[in-house]
Amino acid sequence: MRQRYRLYKRKKGGRYYIHDDATGKQESLGTSDRTTALRLFHSRAEADKQPAINLQIARAYLAASDPAISIRNWQFVMDEMVKLKQDETQRRWKTAIKDKAFDGLRNLPLLETRPEHFLRVLEAGKVSTNVYLRRIHNFALDMTWLPWPVLPKKRWPEIQFKEKRAITWEEHQALIIRELNPERKAFYQLAWHLGASQTDLAFLEAENVDWENHVISCARKKTGTVAIMRFDDDVAEILRDLPNTGPLFPYLRAVRAGDRATEFKQRCNGVGVKGVTLHCYRYAWAERAKKAGYPEQFAMENLGQNSKAVHRAYSRKAKVELPSLGEYEKRRKAFASGSGVEPVAQAITA
Repeated sequence: MRQRYRLYKRKKGGRYYIHDDATGKQESLGTSDRTTALRLFHSRAEADKQPAINLQIARAYLAASDPAISIRNWQFVMDEMVKLKQDETQRRWKTAIKDKAFDGLRNLPLLETRPEHFLRVLEAGKVSTNVYLRRIHNFALDMTWLPWPVLPKKRWPEIQFKEKRAITWEEHQALIIRELNPERKAFYQLAWHLGASQTDLAFLEAENVDWENHVISCARKKTGTVAIMRFDDDVAEILRDLPNTGPLFPYLRAVRAGDRATEFKQRCNGVGVKGVTLHCYRYAWAERAKKAGYPEQFAMENLGQNSKAVHRAYSRKAKVELPSLGEYEKRRKAFASGSGVEPVAQAITA
């Protein structure tokens, strides 16, 4: 049987290389020592002839450096990930790992995991299964509990989210007119004006409001980063009717995010609004910002640097017609002299 690999030494640099006759590729062994090079060369040839035996040898070496590697399973990885999360994110992860699609994977040792195991999970699961399995897999790799990827990056099925839309002004007004509870009414109104996430909004306190500079600042529950939102007179009017000390929304702060979402859905059903959630207020704010010519950097500061709502609106949903440079310069000069309004891009609907 013809040997697949050949060993040779390059004159320049003196390093040893392996030539693969099957693919025509050369690979450096990273050494100029002949003894070391021969050992690596024979290992490669042996692996090609007896892959099953070689896998067992590899497992033996790994077990020597990490005794638990042969028994560590995917449920262990999931549990360790949950421990690193906090608050609402941790609750979301606890729910995610209960996905029944993971049942065939939970007690499977990491070293015994084959690509087909992941493919079966992805076939049985939903979009969220794909999202969370990727994160679990990457976490195991980062922690060196998994010595090699189960699925190469290019072989993961593409994540395809359902199309989401923004809540319209008319739908928002219908909800506000029908809402009799003052706290919920103010909550939905601020969601429209600020675009804040429902959890960040529910946990706002009077101390977060800087009346002198008309700014609301708070630490985002999801990321811990500080969000700074400037508000106008319309928002100020809403804030004046809320508590001037402590939580702005005492009831909504005390209930789970899922309960707030359920209550909102019930109110949407009551006025015949379909296909929206509380998160749709963020999409609405981002699309309004885009149409108004609001700079993307400012929108990102308001909603968060990694907000999908910003990327969605500024990349494709709302189209903007730019003025010519000369026209823009004239408007800027007029604005600076006090004889005109600040120039912005002109919006056109998609």
